[in-house]
Amino acid sequence: MLVKCFNQCFTAFMAQNEGLALRYAARSDVGVRREANEDSGYASARLLAVADGMGGHAGGEIASSLAVAAVAALDASLPGSGVDLKAALKGVARDINQALRDTAEREPALRGMGTTLTAMLWDGEMFALAHVGDSRAYMLRDGALYQITHDHTLVQSLVDDGRITPEQAAEHPRRSMVLRVLEGTGDGELDLTLREAQPGDRYLICSDGLTAVVGPETLFNTLTEIDDPDEAARRLIDLANRGGGPDNITCIVADFGAHPSGAERFVVGAATERKLTP
Repeated sequence: MLVKCFNQCFTAFMAQNEGLALRYAARSDVGVRREANEDSGYASARLLAVADGMGGHAGGEIASSLAVAAVAALDASLPGSGVDLKAALKGVARDINQALRDTAEREPALRGMGTTLTAMLWDGEMFALAHVGDSRAYMLRDGALYQITHDHTLVQSLVDDGRITPEQAAEHPRRSMVLRVLEGTGDGELDLTLREAQPGDRYLICSDGLTAVVGPETLFNTLTEIDDPDEAARRLIDLANRGGGPDNITCIVADFGAHPSGAERFVVGAATERKLTP
């Protein structure tokens, strides 16, 4: 069950082992050119996630909301520690796919909807990172910004094959074409990695409404110069909107280190408008 919902933003703190915690904030914005927000985001004491939905007849809004509902259900069922982090995120992808299938069967107009998912599930300093689609996760560590997810897009596949450069990819007419999402088929194929955080790390999870407009250098400068996660998230969304805001924009900024603790759960974006269960 989702505990609190805010359409625009939240700030919260979460406890981890040995006094280490995540200090985090999330924001979601419809952007300048879209009429509805098809992004959804979730953040709690152990779980951070962004989903970017797609599909006509409100399918994108519903798909991302279903993803967040499944993430929230996972969060509510987690024991205190000792979780198989990768297995848990693999399971939530299966749950999202099942929810998408069931919903499309009840409402045929929603067939073909799908959603990206980029999520971090934490246990102390360890976290599992799950990813499918073109939302992204970044890590800022020791003065360098690293993209820690790999886009599942046509242009990224062309870059990987050496057929175009990253600069050409940024201007490619089919740069928004996503090759892999959760769409109600199979068990939900994900990229899954297990990682160890270090005190002082900063993490950004965002939809492509941010990264399609705001480049890596500006991301780095913003995340480096602004200490407060909520203010950093707000600035990133402002920058995307100043750049034209062609898509919905959702981002979570999280700092790992010695921070005050808390246990609230929050939702942003389309899922705030829908009470959905997987």
